[in-house]
Amino acid sequence: MALETFTWPVRVNAAGENSLKVRTASFGDGYAQTAGDGLNSEVSQWSVTLVGKEALVREALDFIRNHSGYRSFIWTPPLSDAGLFRCAEYKPTALGAGNYSLSATFIRTYAP
Repeated sequence: MALETFTWPVRVNAAGENSLKVRTASFGDGYAQTAGDGLNSEVSQWSVTLVGKEALVREALDFIRNHSGYRSFIWTPPLSDAGLFRCAEYKPTALGAGNYSLSATFIRTYAP
């Protein structure tokens, strides 16, 4: 299956959480050695929100559901290049007057 791209416009206040995995060996005299943990040691996830009319939000919701929480898709986060992400948590909300919001958490994945 070819990788699809998430192209819907998320709100400008998307918030990212990033951390770098490291391994540390501590010694009795207070000395510690650290090294990166693996080739892809950066852990990244983004909280995104899409707001719009029912048709727009439904398209994005269908896209997320079709990827079943484990299939990766391409998305370009703020301040970064395009990468692979998956989404296992999302929350649709009815705002009234035919408007909806969709909040989701995108987690960075890596290709083998």
